[in-house]
Amino acid sequence: MTAAAEGQATPRIRRAAQKSLLQSEQAQGWALISPTFLFALVLLVAPILVVIAHSFWTQNYLTIDRTFTLEQYRIALTEPIYRDLLVRSLYVSLLVSIFTVVLAYPIAYFISFHSGRHKGLWLFLITIPFWTSYLLRVMSWKVILGYNGVLNSGLMGLGVIDEPSTALLYNTTAVVITLTHAWAAFAILPIYVSLEKVDRTLLEAATDLGDGPLRCFLRITLPLSVPGIVSALLIVMIPTVGDFVTPRLVGGKDGVMIANAIQAQFGKASNWPLGAALSVTTMAVVTAMAAAAVFVIRGAARLTR
Repeated sequence: MTAAAEGQATPRIRRAAQKSLLQSEQAQGWALISPTFLFALVLLVAPILVVIAHSFWTQNYLTIDRTFTLEQYRIALTEPIYRDLLVRSLYVSLLVSIFTVVLAYPIAYFISFHSGRHKGLWLFLITIPFWTSYLLRVMSWKVILGYNGVLNSGLMGLGVIDEPSTALLYNTTAVVITLTHAWAAFAILPIYVSLEKVDRTLLEAATDLGDGPLRCFLRITLPLSVPGIVSALLIVMIPTVGDFVTPRLVGGKDGVMIANAIQAQFGKASNWPLGAALSVTTMAVVTAMAAAAVFVIRGAARLTR
């Protein structure tokens, strides 16, 4: 009887344990994110795998040879034109990231520490540029930087220059200026969130102990806001490497970036394997660059503590 009772109790215990597991917070969390995770897996990972697979093939007009080869990577890494475009893209991306963070930090600092009860209004104003199309914002910079644009007209009106300058548009500088403006809000918001988490009592304690505003900022505020700075750098740097609309509209022949070459391979050139190899190479380089940036910035933050 005892053995029979134990045999009947075992399934009940197992079902109770399974029910308890299904009702746990961890199981509910997995159930909540599973649809989103599967959706991202299908729409993000699957296309990347397709691109990686194409990078090991070759194409002859409309015919794709699926024989494994590293020829496309040899071209992507050794051809001077692609190597120079990748270096230029990384250079532009790094400049845009630095300029954007430098310009965004004072704005985020002002909103966090000096805007009082109007923080929501300031954050709302930051989003106003996103009410218009990205293409429209880029075209606006063409109007500003153009030969007969707003900037040239203003400089001529002030007597700074005698004739319109052609150095403001269709070059790398124009690409950097346009991308810096386009991604400013994406840098302001993570820095603002990081500054909001700074414990104000630490600043009060430092002031009571004799630290001035600059010393307080360098020893407390800046190190504690490093996570926001890192996030802003990565949020800006990673997408700008692959931007091809802005270089095409305001970059001219001197502002072409690697994304324009990739788009040409997938488009007019009809060479998907080479375009895929360029894409994978760029992704790998950007990943390494992002990891290095995080390592350097965190190391610098430790030194300032």
